[in-house]
Amino acid sequence: MLNPVASLKDVWKSYELRIGFFRKRTYYAVRGVNLDLWPGEVVALLGESGCGKSTLGRIILGVEPPTKGEVLWFGQAIKKLTKKQFRKLRPKVQAVFQDPSSSLNPKMRIKEILAEPLQINFNLSKKEKYHRILTTLKQVNLSEEVLEKYPHELSGGMKQRIALARSLLLEPTLLVLDEPTSSLDMSIQKQILELLRDLQKKYPITYFLITHSLPTALYLANRVVVMYLGEIMEIFPRKLFGKTKHHPYTQLLLSVDLRPFKETEVLLSNFSSEIDAYAIVDGGCPFSPRCQEKISLCKTVKPSLHKVAEEHYLSCHRRS
Repeated sequence: MLNPVASLKDVWKSYELRIGFFRKRTYYAVRGVNLDLWPGEVVALLGESGCGKSTLGRIILGVEPPTKGEVLWFGQAIKKLTKKQFRKLRPKVQAVFQDPSSSLNPKMRIKEILAEPLQINFNLSKKEKYHRILTTLKQVNLSEEVLEKYPHELSGGMKQRIALARSLLLEPTLLVLDEPTSSLDMSIQKQILELLRDLQKKYPITYFLITHSLPTALYLANRVVVMYLGEIMEIFPRKLFGKTKHHPYTQLLLSVDLRPFKETEVLLSNFSSEIDAYAIVDGGCPFSPRCQEKISLCKTVKPSLHKVAEEHYLSCHRRS
């Protein structure tokens, strides 16, 4: 039986925010998340801005430790790894971030940017490094000519391909994609998404895609995880999209169609637009203040994430 590439076990992340000189307030970015990422799958984490998606991504990457709970890579708890063990596993878990301009050192040529991770993680000769770099550039549809250029000399799409190539050089098993196309033009977004899909078909890479775009999630993902205020509201396979009763928050996301010439009007009047990021964690459903289907139980008892069908999980009192 296959083991998960990465696992989150009751993961919480909180921050202490100072209010004035003497008062502090606790902000919960992630609340009790349990999730397994399996070999070769694409999991999309979907939700509004500020729901904790990027924080969860950094926790999976090992960049930020959870306040509570455990993160496992390949069945091993990160916090129990020795420095030697962590360094050995680090190349297997990589990331591509939202803005390629800020993730590439503007003072380094592309050849230096790509050679750096190889130099840190592998003992390769200059010839071996150059061969691997050329092979990886070919994978992301770039030519050798870019190696002598600086990041500012490249287009946004080319810079994102370089960021992707830098991660692929280390032959990762898990790739965390944090809004990898949101800062790009629409035509370039499609090219990057097609490239990501093609690469995932060719190589045994697991994608954890962080996005606020439902079309992006459905284009790449096998499984969609819907997050609200740091909690998982729903998990469903792409094949069930639109064929089942979704969580009220998922339905809210589905109702927002941003096509400029759509004939039908988007009606969101039944949903409150206010989000309380400091909602009491041991109260009721965090979405209840905005939900049009709430009942009295929703305000006082937090629903658990439970299985309602094959591969379909919901956190809602009204769905069973």
